[in-house]
Amino acid sequence: MSTDIINYLSATDPLLAKVITSVGEYSIKARNDPFQSLVESIIYQQLAGSAASVIYERFLKYYDGKAPLPQQIISTPDNILRSPIGLSNRKIEYIKDLSTKVVQKTLDLSRLRELADDEIVNQLVQVKGIGRWTAEMFLIFCLGRLDVLPVSDLGVRKAIMNIYSLAELPKPSEMLTISQPWKPYRSIATLYLWKSVSKFKPMG
Repeated sequence: MSTDIINYLSATDPLLAKVITSVGEYSIKARNDPFQSLVESIIYQQLAGSAASVIYERFLKYYDGKAPLPQQIISTPDNILRSPIGLSNRKIEYIKDLSTKVVQKTLDLSRLRELADDEIVNQLVQVKGIGRWTAEMFLIFCLGRLDVLPVSDLGVRKAIMNIYSLAELPKPSEMLTISQPWKPYRSIATLYLWKSVSKFKPMG
């Protein structure tokens, strides 16, 4: 994590500075392959981390331990993806819809880095199973975009409620107001908010 960014966030928001000090230094592992990142995000949706990891490992094992290409997923029979891999019918539909759009070039993943954040979100939500939250995770963890605030994320909402001693979970408009000083590094602030949820206590 860039020291300059951490210093900037700490200087602009004293309460966030306390969170950053409490959490300490840490780094994240970026996912460099856009297609693999989206497939993984879909598989992990609405599952506990441990259960999702098991399914994702089975998924990769079927393809000899490598992330499959879109055409490979399209060619894989649904019954194989269901069992023994363990994907639900809905998630099979989602990853095949993504794969089909990539093969047909209605979604050009190679061009996403050239686009603005909102343009990327608008393109990704055209894929079945990809909503705004998943698109925002893609912006942060795959493309490394620095100024993303996922206002629907429960962990971020809880952290902001705790840090700013709010009576209830904040609404999106309130989150945007609170996060204004963090721009243009709201993604980095978000990472610290996630980390803080389990260990941070409300401050007066």
